[in-house]
Amino acid sequence: MAASANISTLSSSSALSKPISKSPSFYLNQTKRNPFFLFPKTLPKPSSFPFKPVFHPQKPQFTVSGKNPISDFFPANKNDPEESFVPSFSDDDDKPREECGVVGIFGDPEASRLCYLALHALQHRGQEGAGIVAVNNNVLQSITGVGLVSDVFNESKLSQLPGEMAIGHVRYSTAGSSMLKNVQPFVAGYRFGSVGVAHNGNLVNYRALRHMLEDNGSIFNTSSDTEVVLHLIAISKARPFFLRIVDACEKLEGAYSMVFVTEDKLVAVRDPHGFRPLVMGRRSNGAVVFASETCALDLIEATYEREVNPGEVLVVDKKDGVQSLCLLPHPEPKQCIFEHIYFALPNSVVFGRSVYESRHAFGEILATEAPVECDVVIPVPDSGVVAALGYAAKAGVPFQQGLIRSHYVGRTFIEPSQKIRDFGVKLKLSPVRGVLEGKRVVVVDDSIVRGTTSSKIVRLIKEAGAKEVHMRIASPPIIASCYYGVDTPSSEELISNRMSVEEIREFIGCDSLAFLPFDSLKKMLAGDSQTFCYACFSGKYPVMPREIKVKKVGDFLDDGLNGPMDSIDGGWVKGPTNIEIEKEIDPTYQQSKV
Repeated sequence: MAASANISTLSSSSALSKPISKSPSFYLNQTKRNPFFLFPKTLPKPSSFPFKPVFHPQKPQFTVSGKNPISDFFPANKNDPEESFVPSFSDDDDKPREECGVVGIFGDPEASRLCYLALHALQHRGQEGAGIVAVNNNVLQSITGVGLVSDVFNESKLSQLPGEMAIGHVRYSTAGSSMLKNVQPFVAGYRFGSVGVAHNGNLVNYRALRHMLEDNGSIFNTSSDTEVVLHLIAISKARPFFLRIVDACEKLEGAYSMVFVTEDKLVAVRDPHGFRPLVMGRRSNGAVVFASETCALDLIEATYEREVNPGEVLVVDKKDGVQSLCLLPHPEPKQCIFEHIYFALPNSVVFGRSVYESRHAFGEILATEAPVECDVVIPVPDSGVVAALGYAAKAGVPFQQGLIRSHYVGRTFIEPSQKIRDFGVKLKLSPVRGVLEGKRVVVVDDSIVRGTTSSKIVRLIKEAGAKEVHMRIASPPIIASCYYGVDTPSSEELISNRMSVEEIREFIGCDSLAFLPFDSLKKMLAGDSQTFCYACFSGKYPVMPREIKVKKVGDFLDDGLNGPMDSIDGGWVKGPTNIEIEKEIDPTYQQSKV
């Protein structure tokens, strides 16, 4: 299913490229789980782990009051608004989709309102659902809903969430009819109190854990892998509470950046590989803030302090302030490179790097390694803008906005009875004829997934009078699915896994096509290159995807604007089995060995 590739990244109508290789390659390095150890709040880079066991609690500048705990399980929704919810898709459906964004705030009297604003800043990470859990008088109160943050929350609802501690979540959903009950944060009660959790990532051993828990009597209320974490916490024998979290996380495999809230504590956890980002900041009143990106800190005027390091647990409470401990010994970090290519906002700092500077550098590399005679450089907005600026600056060619993006397309739409070709793309992107007509145009986009949207964009630009259209893609070809919290099509649907660069060029109809060379990407990252995950470009998975399903979105969506959401439900493809993996690693493997 996953494939490694040796790709010639530049193709034109006059130069053929080599087809990709389809031989899979996997990493199966398993790290033994050893007991955690404490280390100081101020940490060096992850590469310098492990530390000597040292503990430095920081006294907080805030207070929290509370009375009795509550055991509050997942509420049943009698009138479920999801039944009438029909989302409107866009041309973005031909992009990888980030699953979630998380926020946690401790020690501010307006915690839920700040959480609400921070979720606004993270809206790009998930648009299908949002929720906030606040703690007041030792009671966990939750409001979740389907839609954008502004759809779910208003003044009346936020007034129902008093308290100095809150967590929040925005979600991009992959499923249809059960969407509302899968919206996080989740809140559950167990014999010692209540706990809420918001999770960004994906657990690759979810099914095995769920089967084990169900065999032992656990009853699940959602289809989300996050609920497994709550069950593991509930059955843990460890004391105190944060050790229950450590105990639960030792059983997890895959990607997880999580924030937990209890009656008196806020806890932030990041998986040992650090796949998904999680940062820590502090407001002027001493309130501690965790968020998926620094852009959320900026909006609520919190000062960025540092990342939550891979394998780290941060516990914040009234008594001891911020306590830091190592969850697990971990291998070299494998942080998601697509955060810098597409997911994160350009004004964020992710994994210690400016996203804007990374994308600008990607454009400069493309201009240097894949030059072409042109009159104008335009981006595919919004994610291609910074890379296009870099390309134009390096090539010495004018940068123009040749495509104007509509930001006001509603959640639903009505298409004329007479079909409009490329309706989905035209609904969101409008060409500027004055910029394009008679010009040789370089179009910079962040990635190509299935290729359907790219072909429509090329056609749109040519219909506006462009003489030539040259596509430049600010990422290497995507040949493998992501299993670490990103919604991507199955590998069979990824166009770069099925076609050579020249075949892709012919499919999308442009005059030349070039991807960001993989080696050049790693060279640009310099000494940090080994700390990133490139599984979607290489098929080499730091944590082997087992028992995982990936949506076959391409079977059900074209430009994403036709057909009901429910039609997607059957479109699942199973991840590789252990036998299939073993066969790929060892050609002499025999079935009889099992």
